[in-house]
Amino acid sequence: MSIRIVPFEPKYAHSFRDLNIAWLKKYFHVEAKDALLLENCQESIIDTGGFIFLAEYKDEIAGCFSFIPFDERVFELGKMAVDPSYQGLKIGQKLLSFAIDFAKENQWRKIVLYSSTKLDTALYIYRKYGFVEVELEKEIPYKRSDIKMELVFDSKN
Repeated sequence: MSIRIVPFEPKYAHSFRDLNIAWLKKYFHVEAKDALLLENCQESIIDTGGFIFLAEYKDEIAGCFSFIPFDERVFELGKMAVDPSYQGLKIGQKLLSFAIDFAKENQWRKIVLYSSTKLDTALYIYRKYGFVEVELEKEIPYKRSDIKMELVFDSKN
């Protein structure tokens, strides 16, 4: 199985949006912040210092994720989705592993993510890769989020 992780190019904007909207509609609903990030991901994520990566499998975009700047050397891992027809191939885990390696290479302090306790499999995988639950602030970015997790690389600062 050959999965390539490729960086964002404008030609992937529709794939990024469509994968995420399909995932959101399956489990929750599209919130205002989702629409803002997904409808113009170049402006709302890339141009603000963020990153988007996509998983390519058999010449098709099968999954994606983004890093949204949170703070200096701290990024939010979000907008991770895998096309249902490719689930079970561990594409999500490959994306997560790539994300962690990318953060380490760039000497980030930590990765933050928001999730939902309804997503047992996702939470299991996040914990497997070293993420730990931290206190959820009062003003959260998404209504669906009821858990916040972090992976800390550098405890300084």
